[in-house]
Amino acid sequence: MALHTSHADDAAAATAPTVVKTDDEWRAELDPMAYAVLRQAATERPFTGKYTDETAEGAYVCRACGAELFRSATKFTSHCGWPSFYAPSRDDNVTLHRDASLGVERVEVRCRTCGSHLGHVFEGEGYATPTDQRYCINSVALTLVPSDEAQTSR
Repeated sequence: MALHTSHADDAAAATAPTVVKTDDEWRAELDPMAYAVLRQAATERPFTGKYTDETAEGAYVCRACGAELFRSATKFTSHCGWPSFYAPSRDDNVTLHRDASLGVERVEVRCRTCGSHLGHVFEGEGYATPTDQRYCINSVALTLVPSDEAQTSR
């Protein structure tokens, strides 16, 4: 399956976030590292995130807005330094955007609900996953809701 991306301007109407806050509101709600990653597309240092080696079952939700993004069933060990998933829990939970910010083509992953930067997705790296994709996601962008809590909040 090939990754399909679009420029944020081209896809704005189809992917407009439903949770919209001012910059001051985001700063008040998020700690400095979460704000830097989620709202400014920074990256946390590798092997420092809370969920890099997490194996608990549950749903991973957006730290900024609480929307479900990934499930533990699609999380895998990639040894890359960040939590890795081979697919979002639903394709429409995230949006994909072309990112050439470091002089190399990458595919940025954002939360569809609030537009927050989550990380990047890579394809064709040879991982033994059903999609051959690695959603490389910053731990600080996520909150794990354990399975027992995720079941009761549906």
